[in-house]
Amino acid sequence: QLQLVESGGSLVQPGGSLRLSCATSGFILNYYAIGWFRQAPGKEREGVSCIDSSEVSPYYADSVKGRFTISRDNAKGTVYLQMDSLRPEDTADYYCAAGKTYCGGSVVPDEYDYWGQGTRVNVSS
Repeated sequence: QLQLVESGGSLVQPGGSLRLSCATSGFILNYYAIGWFRQAPGKEREGVSCIDSSEVSPYYADSVKGRFTISRDNAKGTVYLQMDSLRPEDTADYYCAAGKTYCGGSVVPDEYDYWGQGTRVNVSS
C-alpha cells in the first residue's frame, strides 16, 4: 500500500528553521515526483515546492524561493523540505504528495495522486 507520512512540523519563532520529512513506502520513489503543498486556515492549498525523478530543476514558489530547499534520498524513500528564515505567513498545514509528473513552472495538486496527512507548522513569537 502506497503511503506518505509527513513529520517535522512544530512551533517556531520568526527567523527560525525547520526540516520537514516525507517518508514514503509501498512504491519506488525514483519514479515519482514529490510535491510539497501547504494550506493556511481559510486559504486555498498552495504548491510550495517540487522535485521530480530527474532532480535537475526543483520548483519553488516565489513566496519561498531562497528560503526553502527540497531534496530527496531515494535509498531512504524520503523527501525533505528545509525551511529557513521562517515568517509568520509560512504558518500552515504542510502536505507532501506523489505523482508521475515533472516539475515545471508550477506544482499543481491535480497532478499528484497520493497524499500524506499533513504536518502543522506554526511560525509565531
